[in-house]
Amino acid sequence: MPLQVQPPDVRAQLTGAILAGGRGSRLGGQDKGLFPLAGQPLIRYVLTALAPQVGALLINANRHLDTYRTFGFPVCQDDFGDYYGPLAGLSSLLSHAPSPYLLCVPCDAPKLPLDLAARLWQSLHQANAEISVAHDGVAMQPTFALLRTELQLDLAAALQAGERSLKHWYQSRHWVSVDFSDQVNAFSNLNTPQDCAAFLASETGSSPLVLSRFCAQP
Repeated sequence: MPLQVQPPDVRAQLTGAILAGGRGSRLGGQDKGLFPLAGQPLIRYVLTALAPQVGALLINANRHLDTYRTFGFPVCQDDFGDYYGPLAGLSSLLSHAPSPYLLCVPCDAPKLPLDLAARLWQSLHQANAEISVAHDGVAMQPTFALLRTELQLDLAAALQAGERSLKHWYQSRHWVSVDFSDQVNAFSNLNTPQDCAAFLASETGSSPLVLSRFCAQP
């Protein structure tokens, strides 16, 4: 899938946001965004794919903040609770975004769709929705979403009321599902060392090298 670069006036309205604030429990407590994949941290591949699609970038992290800052983008911690999950990270990202729209993605999806912003943007505006969420043809992918940043106050109130589910909160707003069934593998999360090894084998024929896309720098 070729990169679909948004027109400059559209890109300026989009802040890309990477969720990297989890505990990494399935990686033995390691920081997932910094977990090495063929010599590069997982988050590097996501930055490479996301940066051309947006006008600004933010990283949500709760540890190793100085390391995340070396990627050259602002880093914001959860501003609610103690590892309350992606909903808390999203709330913080919405409050720090310098633009009207936030494109949220996880840190462990190295095959991020290169047309993610374009398709989510088009669907959100066609439906006059507040949120557009990727669907891989089998299930909703709630951490791949485009949101209006004006939703931050509502999300903060939902967190205060005990909400912890992205899906449940989305369903309380005007949201639209966006079909990405033509790119189902783009939403494969790498949660374990075994996932990373299987990904490299599938992408490189068991070679220790990765494709040029995954070696590029944002």
